[in-house]
Amino acid sequence: MRRFKIIFPLALLVLGLSQLNAQESKTTIAKSLGLYVFPSKNQNAKTQDADETACFKWAKEQTGYDPINPTKVEAKKVDRSVDGSAVRGAARGAAAGDAGEGAAIGAVVGGLRGRRAKVVGDQVEQQQNNQAAAAKQKELMTNFNKAFSVCMEGKGYTVK
Repeated sequence: MRRFKIIFPLALLVLGLSQLNAQESKTTIAKSLGLYVFPSKNQNAKTQDADETACFKWAKEQTGYDPINPTKVEAKKVDRSVDGSAVRGAARGAAAGDAGEGAAIGAVVGGLRGRRAKVVGDQVEQQQNNQAAAAKQKELMTNFNKAFSVCMEGKGYTVK
């Protein structure tokens, strides 16, 4: 009986601490969005959870964006087709003198220069397309967070 009087209170204490840790580590919708929400009107945790859920749905309706299943913004792919620089090089080589040999040399040199320039240009263009897609993705998330924050502030919370 004496052991029971010691072990039972210790077990309750351990159980209580584990419940407290579970509540503290709970991830809310706001936390998953990278936002901090303070209940300015002393709302309890259950009310805050319900308000966050309602605001999540409202923000999703307003923005058309769902951060749980985000729309993937695809970068436009650059067309890597041949651009005709070999033909222009051949014409320049032929104009320089011996039509046969000059055209062949001009085609090779012009083709190499043109291809190199196109590859570099394509890489730069693709990088710009990737950056534009990333910026659009970020804009969608920012707009969602704004809508969610407005809704939560309307329900009496401070959001940062």
